[in-house]
Amino acid sequence: MKGWTLLVDRRADRDALDPDLARLAVTARHYVTRPEEYAGPGRKVVNLSRSYAYLGTGYYASLLAEARGHKVLPTVAAMVELSQRALLRRRLPGLEDELNRRARRLTEPPAEGFTLFVAFGETDDARFPAFARRVFEALRVPLVEVRVRHGEWLTIGGVHAVGLDALDDGRRAVAMRALRRFVRGPFASPRPKGPPRWRLAVLVDPKEALPPSGPRALKRLARAGAAMDVAVETIGAADLPRLAEFDALFIRRTTAIDDVTFRFARRAEQEGMPVIDDPTSILRCTNKVYLAELMRSARVPMPRTRVIDRMRDLEGLGDDLGWPVVLKIPDGSFSRGVEKAGDPAALARIARGMLADSDLILAQEYMYTEYDWRVGVLGGEPLFVCQYLMAKKHWQIVRHTADGGADEGGFRTFAVAEAPAEVVDVAVRAARPIGDGLYGVDLKQTPSGVHVIEVNDNPNLDAGVEDAVLGDALWRAVITWFLARLEGTAAGTARIDRTG
Repeated sequence: MKGWTLLVDRRADRDALDPDLARLAVTARHYVTRPEEYAGPGRKVVNLSRSYAYLGTGYYASLLAEARGHKVLPTVAAMVELSQRALLRRRLPGLEDELNRRARRLTEPPAEGFTLFVAFGETDDARFPAFARRVFEALRVPLVEVRVRHGEWLTIGGVHAVGLDALDDGRRAVAMRALRRFVRGPFASPRPKGPPRWRLAVLVDPKEALPPSGPRALKRLARAGAAMDVAVETIGAADLPRLAEFDALFIRRTTAIDDVTFRFARRAEQEGMPVIDDPTSILRCTNKVYLAELMRSARVPMPRTRVIDRMRDLEGLGDDLGWPVVLKIPDGSFSRGVEKAGDPAALARIARGMLADSDLILAQEYMYTEYDWRVGVLGGEPLFVCQYLMAKKHWQIVRHTADGGADEGGFRTFAVAEAPAEVVDVAVRAARPIGDGLYGVDLKQTPSGVHVIEVNDNPNLDAGVEDAVLGDALWRAVITWFLARLEGTAAGTARIDRTG
């Protein structure tokens, strides 16, 4: 414990510490007013003041500790962040993701709201030890209470610092144990460094059942960004007014024209920010009728396709395309809005229902394969190649169940160089007329050749799947795409590091 100083407000707070800790304690006022006793760098200070209010004694204690070259917890920046809701809100989406991920693993999830006490990353709540560590890592404040609101999605209603005087016997025991552990180890504060050069906002929907990127993937993206001087921060639908605080936008929730994702993309474009997915790509990819016409114009092979706008267009369709016939609504995603008709009666029934919701639908030749190829294309270059296997006893890669769930098939990931050259070539040709962002091209390989099924503007990038071959290099490629546009370089993603 050599070199440590604990700051308390009153002698009574010092006397309430365990004897081995009390020997390290002085009042914050004494520390502030006796600079000659605490001169010189190297001291490690834990500020346990009852209040961190702006310009109060606790505030000045940390401020002067920093001026004296001491390592202090919490820093003034941490105090300010905790006291200002707008700053604290930037931390909450990531913390709420972690909280809900841990809650879902419990045998009995919380049935009501609760308050979690966190002392130096430890807690008296046996359900959330890992979350408590995450809170301390994010906020770097010794003693805090996290107010959790109950609901289908647990939300953080507030976080505030707690003084030693407010602790009951149980919490005091947790605090003393955690404090002893803290002062027996290295200070473990983040190394001071300047602010990141760029800030990338990642738009997510924590409640989405099938998100394009899960929490593990977003962590890997953030890690790659940090190594490249780009701060990656998740934001939600309510953060549109503060989008201009960032330098670039990466949309990682399913896109649609009538969804908040399109409004974010438009705002980013208006602000001159690099964005994936850009509004034009969303417009082009979310409508299968448009895609079919675009592929035809670009001479990219697709299954034989007909546009249907009235019931009489169905006459002779099965004889023309062959049975069964696949019917698609223009803006379906994740295998939704795609059905298969095996005879004229089923064809009429399905088409009638779809035409009630859309003036145009697609009829397409049925091509059965055991898997679909997915080629990720970034900046005009292939990024990853996967095989998505069909869901068990189903003809699509996702089978939606009656209870709203979904069953997915397995996958295999390939190095681009090991994938069939024709598959990769057709995918790149299909993505080229869409734009230069990130696309997932779905293809079927049959004896008659390789055919594009669709081009997705918001393809999955998930940990252990699409990055299974490239690893961190995949996430570095994404960050590089944004950096090239932020820095005005021509490199873009012309060279993707495929060493992993």
